Amino acid sequence: MPAGPLPAAATSGVEPKHRHIVVILLVLLLLAGLPLAVWMDLRSLSGGVLREQARQTGQIIDNMRSFYASDVVARVLAAHQQVKPVHNYTEIDGAIPIPATLSIELGKKISAQNTAIKYRFVSDFPFKGREPHPLDAFEIGALASLRQNPKQQIVDVAGTIFDRSVRMVSPVIMGEACVACHNTHPDSPKKDWKVGDVRGIQEITIQQPIAANIFAFKYLLAYFVIAALSGVSFVMMQRRQGRLISDMNQDLTVANEYLASVSMKIARYLPPQIYTSIFSGERDVTITTERKKLTIFFSDIMDFTGTTERMQPEELTNLLNEYLTEMSQIATLHGGTIDKFIGDAMLVFFGDPKTEGVAADARACLLMAVDMQRRLEELNATWRRRGIENPFRARMGINTGYCNVGNFGSIDRMDYTIIGAEANLAARLQAIAEPNGIVLSYETYSHVQDLVHANPLPAIAMKGISRPVVPYAVDGLLIDLPQRSRVISKHESGIDLFVDLDIIDREAATHTVRLLMDAIEALDARRPATGEQK
Repeated sequence: MPAGPLPAAATSGVEPKHRHIVVILLVLLLLAGLPLAVWMDLRSLSGGVLREQARQTGQIIDNMRSFYASDVVARVLAAHQQVKPVHNYTEIDGAIPIPATLSIELGKKISAQNTAIKYRFVSDFPFKGREPHPLDAFEIGALASLRQNPKQQIVDVAGTIFDRSVRMVSPVIMGEACVACHNTHPDSPKKDWKVGDVRGIQEITIQQPIAANIFAFKYLLAYFVIAALSGVSFVMMQRRQGRLISDMNQDLTVANEYLASVSMKIARYLPPQIYTSIFSGERDVTITTERKKLTIFFSDIMDFTGTTERMQPEELTNLLNEYLTEMSQIATLHGGTIDKFIGDAMLVFFGDPKTEGVAADARACLLMAVDMQRRLEELNATWRRRGIENPFRARMGINTGYCNVGNFGSIDRMDYTIIGAEANLAARLQAIAEPNGIVLSYETYSHVQDLVHANPLPAIAMKGISRPVVPYAVDGLLIDLPQRSRVISKHESGIDLFVDLDIIDREAATHTVRLLMDAIEALDARRPATGEQK
């Protein structure tokens, strides 16, 4: 058989795992890519700088060689007389430039053919006839500063965010030959030079546009572009995941609220112990039973059929629901498992799914029954004040013995309940109890005899139980008998009597006594004389 698609839960668990691995690998790749991009850019930049420096140096050398060949060697070879070094060599046949003129003319050639490097040889005392070369503020300040201290080197860095320029100035120092020439030359504007004086400056300016070198960091820029795209993708993925998680949380919240609502509705059809164990995973919903020793409680309302004939269905329904609600709360409070409601009857047992021991379960069941009878007396008083003529009178039976307990039914529908003769015996004990009374089996009485005062009743025979069963009618708890106030209750044809000595006040008690005395006199008057009795 071909394999079917993975469940949604399985695929949703696999995809995030792969996605996390991809994200981790991407982060590691980006971290490793930064130093690699920097190294590649530095290597490329250093290679480019070296190539540019070699090109510019070669060009400067070419300019010097060309200038020397054309303005020095060529003039010497073409001269027909003695060669003389003069400043205006271009005007004299066979003359060659003096060093200062050589520097000036060489600077012009270098500056004209190089956009990145400029060279100037200038002075504020030029010879007469030379073309003017005005000084800017930096050059004037540098010249004055060097005349104060010729050994210093002056550098100025300027520019904008798009380019930078470096200007480096060094002094031109007068030597002996220069002093002799300048102090005697007719075109010299100054005749008092001394050896060591600063005649002028030579200035080298290097310009470097930053914009031109931006793409020298192409690998780093590519890295930043990839990192930015990865970051944007990661943020978008996180936002998408955040929306997915938010939607999932919203769906889970709705589903949880729905499941909680459904579970609360289902819980109303199950004993609290059962649905708690099912929803917590302690109990499986399978057809399975086990044999346990339980204490079984059975109660029934006496003459309920007659009550239904005297009351309207709506009023009877409200009254019965109120009664069962109160009794269920008491059963749950004492730890009983409510098996079922059979019309007006209740079946409760102790010992499963949780047990405190056989004796403790029997004692809890007895205390539950006593509390139920007390609460029913209070409810009867309340119902009478509401105008209900014949409230409920319950009979209760309790038995302890082995039963089969668990899930009975089919795979489609099952019921958690108990079966066995011992459960039937509890119902039989209830049937022989007095109205508002409690009857115990001997097995139950043996576990609670230190708590209760009970009178044995005639033994009864029960189908399915070979032994005779001795019932015990409960008079009350031993702890309550010395100080217990009695409730006098009698309801038969022609009699409706209910006196609660716990709540009746003195005035009402006096009035009740007079009514009872009048009733006794009336009853005595109706009794036949002794001679008339047959």
